[in-house]
Amino acid sequence: MCRRVRGLAARVAAVIRIDALWLATSPVDMRAGPERLLARVVQVFGAAQAHHGYLFANARATRMKLLVHDGFGVWCAARRLNQGRFAWPREVFDAAAPMTLTQPQFDALVLGLPWQRLEQMQVITRM
Repeated sequence: MCRRVRGLAARVAAVIRIDALWLATSPVDMRAGPERLLARVVQVFGAAQAHHGYLFANARATRMKLLVHDGFGVWCAARRLNQGRFAWPREVFDAAAPMTLTQPQFDALVLGLPWQRLEQMQVITRM
């Protein structure tokens, strides 16, 4: 049974392909469901692109939601920190420059790590 579930999880993960990650810098009410988040994506970006992920956080940066368009529909996932906050950027007023994330930055963000400084953290300059 356990092996079968793991195989199913691997197939589901293969369905949800994410080629680009976009970060919404303005806070969102976490009661918002997939429809409201999708409306926000269309309002900000003009359209939801297939295989793109859109990240949203609440005002305190203790909760986040990821909306992914898989080409057929949308997936919505939520994450909550029990302690601390996500390293979320403050609202950017330049709408012409949306924020994108690399896969390592996304991985660090989801764990609550300082994703903005990943490149600096890879090199030790002081002893």
